[in-house]
Amino acid sequence: MTTPEAWQRGPLPAVDPLLMPIAHAFVQVQEDLRALAETPADAVWQRPGGAASIAFHVRHIGGATDRLLTYARGSALSDEQRRFLESEAEEPTPRPPLEELVDETIRMLDAALEQVRATSADQLTAPRTIGRAALPTNVLGLLFHAAEHATRHAGQAITTARIVCGPR
Repeated sequence: MTTPEAWQRGPLPAVDPLLMPIAHAFVQVQEDLRALAETPADAVWQRPGGAASIAFHVRHIGGATDRLLTYARGSALSDEQRRFLESEAEEPTPRPPLEELVDETIRMLDAALEQVRATSADQLTAPRTIGRAALPTNVLGLLFHAAEHATRHAGQAITTARIVCGPR
């Protein structure tokens, strides 16, 4: 029997019930990334048909989540976050192993889960802005988008792995 998905295993400790779907999404992405970490090394940086690589998706999940949650706190991006954004699509030399990229992204998702736990329901509609254009949103919008964005890229990474490696 397969393990039920994160959202089917009940509430997570210290998470407001209104934010439970967000927390469950981050937990599911972590589990999906751990499984993806077993992808053969020669597949990690491939770009089938010009699509983004598995490595890009894994790095982007962590970086985008970190940036979105920075905005949710009402803060601006740091120089380090801007540099990471600029480097996400680049292939570093040497190329780090997927396991290392996954570990880094899981640490960023752990920080996201801690922020979700620290967010109370009365903060959810607090106004926030995104980026230099100061696009309007609120705390809930940023948390929700961070979670759905992470799940979308995890799915893309899994699909890319299946295209490159075939079914397991």
